[in-house]
Amino acid sequence: MDSLDGPAGDGEGEEEFAEEKASKELAGRSPTKIALGRLAHDKLAIVCGSILLILAVLAVMAPWITDWLDIYPDQKDPAAPTPSEMLEGGGLPSFGPPNYPFTIDHPLGIEPGSGRDNLALLLYGLRTSLTVAILATVVSTIVGVTLGLMAGYAKGALDAVLSFLIDFFLSFPFILGALALAPIITSRFGGDQDMLRRAELYSLVAILVLFGWMGLARLIRGQVLSLREREFIQAARVIGVPTWQILFKELLPNLVAPIVVAISLSVPAYVAAEAGLSFLGIGLTESPSLGKTVNTATDYFERYPLYLWTPVVTIMVMVIALNLVGDSIRDAFDPKTRR
Repeated sequence: MDSLDGPAGDGEGEEEFAEEKASKELAGRSPTKIALGRLAHDKLAIVCGSILLILAVLAVMAPWITDWLDIYPDQKDPAAPTPSEMLEGGGLPSFGPPNYPFTIDHPLGIEPGSGRDNLALLLYGLRTSLTVAILATVVSTIVGVTLGLMAGYAKGALDAVLSFLIDFFLSFPFILGALALAPIITSRFGGDQDMLRRAELYSLVAILVLFGWMGLARLIRGQVLSLREREFIQAARVIGVPTWQILFKELLPNLVAPIVVAISLSVPAYVAAEAGLSFLGIGLTESPSLGKTVNTATDYFERYPLYLWTPVVTIMVMVIALNLVGDSIRDAFDPKTRR
């Protein structure tokens, strides 16, 4: 009997020792460090993060990889031959993949009908999508967190007004707002192409922020409603700590986890929204955009499929990787939801 109980006892002792060792390793570590540790051991997050890093580096290095004038071949030296001079019947390219051998000058071919370099369109379109998504995420996060803190901590009229504002913007149709603003911007800045390009970029970010801050604001408000009755908040009120300090030094540090998760899930949503609006022709019409390229390439799907599949696959890979990284971040901060 002793010989039978010995191995079982040793196994239970090893399990208890392992649990005790794990608890000691977690002791003294902040929840953020624990979540980052879980994230560092998530293979899916590492793979998707590597893919996103490669895409980001390609977007940043676009001016060194390809020439901006490849998007506007008519602005090059008039004496130099342009790719548009090498288009065959129907406007299709007479060189480069997929119908002709590979060429280093245009590894992804050229755009049918115009002769613009497809690699330049892809890299600068990727740069535009990431720029719009990051700017919209940063601004909407600031707005949503600030208004959510105010609405959750305030009582009475201010909470009612901010809650009504959140519900009002949530009920307003996003596409209708974009359709209404696009022609106004075009008619106001239509005379200057450079000014119109900048105005479209800033207005698209503004539209995405205008209709994208409410979800985070409502989430933060709900979290603050429970936190404001905690002992440390009550103690801060009693000793006369200013309201702004309670909001941003007492409450905000306790909201890092939901804010990080919201940010990680907002970026892919804004990437898809930018591509969708540009595809519909109400986003970016003067700047290179992946959605705009997809819209143009639909007419050449059967005759020149590479022109369409390159931006479509790029958008798909980027959005899937962003979503999977967002899911991994959510799981790291909330182990109860781990896959």
